[in-house]
Amino acid sequence: MTKLIKNAKIITMSDLGIVNGYAFIREGQFVEIKAGIPSRQLESTANEVIDANGKWMTPGLINTHGHTGMALLRGHADDLPLYKWLEEKMWPFEAKQDYEAIKAGREMAVAEMLLSGTTTFLETYHLFIDEFAEQLSEIGVRATLMRSMIGLCSREEQEEKLKEAVTLAKKWHNHANGRLQMMLAPHAPYTCPPLFIERIVEEASLLQLPVHMHLAETSKEVHDHIESYGVHPFDHLNQLGVLDKVPWLFAHCVHMNEEHIAQMPEYDLSVSYNPKSNLKLGSGIAQIAQMMKKGINVALGTDSVASNNTLNLFEELRIGVLLQKGILQDPTVLEAFEAFKIATVNGAKALSLNKVGQIKNGYEADFILLTNEEPHLQPKEHVYSHLIYAVNGSDVTDVFVQGKQLVKNRQLTTLDQEQIMYTANKAYHRIHHS
Repeated sequence: MTKLIKNAKIITMSDLGIVNGYAFIREGQFVEIKAGIPSRQLESTANEVIDANGKWMTPGLINTHGHTGMALLRGHADDLPLYKWLEEKMWPFEAKQDYEAIKAGREMAVAEMLLSGTTTFLETYHLFIDEFAEQLSEIGVRATLMRSMIGLCSREEQEEKLKEAVTLAKKWHNHANGRLQMMLAPHAPYTCPPLFIERIVEEASLLQLPVHMHLAETSKEVHDHIESYGVHPFDHLNQLGVLDKVPWLFAHCVHMNEEHIAQMPEYDLSVSYNPKSNLKLGSGIAQIAQMMKKGINVALGTDSVASNNTLNLFEELRIGVLLQKGILQDPTVLEAFEAFKIATVNGAKALSLNKVGQIKNGYEADFILLTNEEPHLQPKEHVYSHLIYAVNGSDVTDVFVQGKQLVKNRQLTTLDQEQIMYTANKAYHRIHHS
């Protein structure tokens, strides 16, 4: 199958820069990106021709940390510190969730992400990963999945969880024409004893998979770890000798000092910056501008809607960039082009995805179209600036993954939005009042 997108302003995020022209797609990959008007011969060979009518065309956004299994918990508990929020509100509700409730929430989360321009996301959760992978195969979105593991249990239970995670990874890694990838995921240093983390890393190394973990999200977490082990959790991972065994993706990294930031480039690791969740839970602000100066790959994540409360990466990026300028009192940090890389190029690297995150020959045709006809996007020529400081998720009109259109004129093509919202509300009411 071939597809031609013409009359587009293509923000490639590659060495091609911005191209006013067309992109030709074959079998889900970009094969020709050029300025100007496509030849009649090329247009005649396309199975489908889409006239972008001057819209902006960018790589799809990449969400590198989230929990779609918690989607029904949006607004369920606000204004609480992380530990109270988890122990008194989140975990009790989650314990009541069944498959139907989690399925409904996940479909709602995927719909929200697609409609606001996210084409790839990470899901770390402990329930119904197998079933979710089946769903995603049909929906057509790109995702990195993992069975999150909490190790506050017996060694036998730990091994059972790890066995389940490994089985899922073997089954689904590189599935659905490569759209599904897998990682292993110890939840966090405060929920996973050191020996369990070592076991998980051992299995990940054998499977040649990255490892994802929450790290240094709150000052309490760091303080408690120092009380228990005598060292900061990052230093503890270093002492365990696990940092150089596999690629790592750490979520949050809010409470890292200068020495940690100086050490991090020694390892194959990335950081998922989750500014809104960190703000709402009062956890702090990660020093990502300093990290990026040191060459650390920083990507973007939303966390779950329980702590955000949206999955809109354009909003996440804008707030995240402005925060860095404000706390450093330096408007020159994170210029617009570099900032947009956080949600595209850097996100692909963080998830160990090849040929994703740019519009470039040979790359996967994951991209979005945005209207530029709204008042808040004028004058039109300031494209990079508008992508960071002005665009809304609602400006996204069309979304494609591997060339397949998943959103057309702001309507989902593989999901029923009305049914999803009805089912999700019904499931929340049933669980909340049980």
